[in-house]
Amino acid sequence: SGHFGVVRLCRERSTGAFYAAKFVKLRRRRGNRRGLERAQVEREVAILRQLHHPNIMRLHELFSSRAEVVLVLELISGGELFDFIAEKEMLSEEEAIEFLGQILCGVEYLHARLIAHFDLKPENIMLQDKGVPKPWIKIIDFGLAQQLEDGITFKSLCGTPQYIAPEVINYEPLSPAADMWSIGVITYILLSGLSPFQGETDAETLSNVVAGAYEFEERCFSQTSETAKDFIRQLLVKEP
Repeated sequence: SGHFGVVRLCRERSTGAFYAAKFVKLRRRRGNRRGLERAQVEREVAILRQLHHPNIMRLHELFSSRAEVVLVLELISGGELFDFIAEKEMLSEEEAIEFLGQILCGVEYLHARLIAHFDLKPENIMLQDKGVPKPWIKIIDFGLAQQLEDGITFKSLCGTPQYIAPEVINYEPLSPAADMWSIGVITYILLSGLSPFQGETDAETLSNVVAGAYEFEERCFSQTSETAKDFIRQLLVKEP
């Protein structure tokens, strides 16, 4: 459940297949802070309808009324990558590579279609089944995603402080490069269990992001290869 809706398990009568039904409350009138604007939900749906990739959550069906929209989505039952990391504290480099390969494969598919996710984080990456040696992952939650267009500038202040790129905070034109910064942060977390820019407050976190202030703490990265560290360095570049 979240601020604007709830997800429930549902079953399709004709096939017996199970899905995740995301009930999204719509804003009744302007000025009302409850619910989402219909246009925002329609943008997410338009993007999801384009996506057919093994590492991206699939939209199965859509139902709509004046008060809410119901997105019937592929059921992904292995939990969040965030919880998987929390249980293990940190991953081996080999495990991290397995996950990153899949994340990059899904993101490459998005960017080839000029779609940027703009909210990549371990909470928005789900495991199909965490009980297997090499879990399959799915990228979820396209609520902040945008279909970018050549020649049209897009700016936004949305996102989660510790994962967003400096250009988001500075309200500069955005591109798919913002997703690659987020992948750099995710890689750092996978290998250490720590967040590179996390401060005591959101303001401190945002300041750290803008300054590009992070380091590889010896106690967490002593077993990490220089190649892996260099991969992170090349993603956490303020002006690529």
